[in-house]
Amino acid sequence: MEQGQLSWVANFIWGIADDVLRDLYVRGKYRDVILPMTVLRRLDAVLEPTKQAVLDMKVSLDKARRRALARLREGLDLQWTPAKSRDELHER
Repeated sequence: MEQGQLSWVANFIWGIADDVLRDLYVRGKYRDVILPMTVLRRLDAVLEPTKQAVLDMKVSLDKARRRALARLREGLDLQWTPAKSRDELHER
């Protein structure tokens, strides 16, 4: 990216900050908001091609976790009885 184009993008971002964040944050604190939001947006853009695959994997793992918990509940007595003391807990 050329220096002129980079300056234009930076000025554009700071201009939005002035318009949107003017009364919400002290002017010196804009960078505390803008930088994290810029990084998050960049990560979102970089990860966009794999987003659907990640969401599908999450659904699959959630289903597997629910099945595993159901099997555990069927085979185990899940009633909790607290230990009488910390020493008794370490003995187990």
